[in-house]
Amino acid sequence: MEQITENSEAVERALLIGVGLSDMSKSVVEESLNELARLVDTAGAEEIDRVVQFRDRPDAAYYIGRGKAEEIARLYEATDASVVIFNADLSPAQTRNLEEMIDGKVIDRTRLILDIFALHARTKEAMLEVELAQLAYQLPRLTRLWTHLSRQVSGAGTMSGGIGTRGPGEKQLEIDRRLINVQISHLKKALEKIKRSRKLERQNREGMLTVALVGYTNAGKSTLLNILADENLYTDDKLFATLDSTTRAVPLSANHNILLTDTVGFIKGLPHHLIASFRATLEEVHEADLLLHVLDVSQPAVQEHILAVEEVLKELDALDKPTLMVFNKIDKLDDMLELPPIRQKYPDRVEISAFSGAGLDDLKARLLEVASKNEVEVDVAIPQKEGRIVNFVYNHGEVIERKFKGSIVHIRARMDQRYADKLEKFMASVS
Repeated sequence: MEQITENSEAVERALLIGVGLSDMSKSVVEESLNELARLVDTAGAEEIDRVVQFRDRPDAAYYIGRGKAEEIARLYEATDASVVIFNADLSPAQTRNLEEMIDGKVIDRTRLILDIFALHARTKEAMLEVELAQLAYQLPRLTRLWTHLSRQVSGAGTMSGGIGTRGPGEKQLEIDRRLINVQISHLKKALEKIKRSRKLERQNREGMLTVALVGYTNAGKSTLLNILADENLYTDDKLFATLDSTTRAVPLSANHNILLTDTVGFIKGLPHHLIASFRATLEEVHEADLLLHVLDVSQPAVQEHILAVEEVLKELDALDKPTLMVFNKIDKLDDMLELPPIRQKYPDRVEISAFSGAGLDDLKARLLEVASKNEVEVDVAIPQKEGRIVNFVYNHGEVIERKFKGSIVHIRARMDQRYADKLEKFMASVS
């Protein structure tokens, strides 16, 4: 079976292809190709040239049309390119036709993203999710892997391959399909086990405000988690630098902590099967009490990035969750007056620079406001021998007053309603 991730010591020379459809402006197509160039760089390849074609709709056979495909084939040879990368998702037939025309390797946008995911997966969970996404991508494309067997000669000297992949190729194709489906089933079971484990972890931390960082890839989510949690997790100025979800406790005050989770970045047109494969990781988004939607406001396409993130959140059934917009990378703006239109749309935003630390006090204050909005005042009389309950009040609340009377300690405190409910159960067990 073909491996999607191909390792080579030589840097691949990439010819980038963009197609502008009838509803796309030149600036949108240019920005889209610039993003593709960044993906190519992240994958370790080198852009040597790019081609743009405008048309009403994709061509069924070549996506770009036969004439343009012939032009690309000539350019491919003239520039000594090693791969052609489309900023679109190609059908298996389109990929096959283009590879035959160009006589070289053709990769679509989804396969490029999968390659980057494979490069950056670090944990077992991320590796399982990437493998699942790769197999889902491979399955409908198996036929072209066996076209070299389509001209098998029978013992009588006649062609036994026929149209497609009859003969040995057909048998191997069926075997590969069966093997891939078995592996997909194994991966789904393994990820379901991880999902159940995550659910138990969430139950154990019940009572703490959980916040998930979401945003377009390279918006600065991991940098923000690092500075808020005083961590040194890996970050890089590349697309999809981190894939693994990471949860850390973040102190907001002496008595208030939240659990902050970083998640995989989103991108325009993120393939549905990729979202499905990463559902175990993205479950943290669905279960969070609050989302921090982090934006790189220095990007010209920031509005398109917002829409792309919202599309994924909608697919995760998390679009209606309480969300705080975080305008990041304000240090990269030459003039803060560049923001007025987007400011008007999101008046409840927070503006920060996770890199320089600007605005982080405001962000913490907003998070503290959310964390404490469900607080209630409790007044309890606890037997001194029940030290665990006294400790629970101190660990999960803000003690306002404490008095001793005989063997009883009277405590008045403020705490989240969820902790107050637990305290009530503790008190009921000792009464």
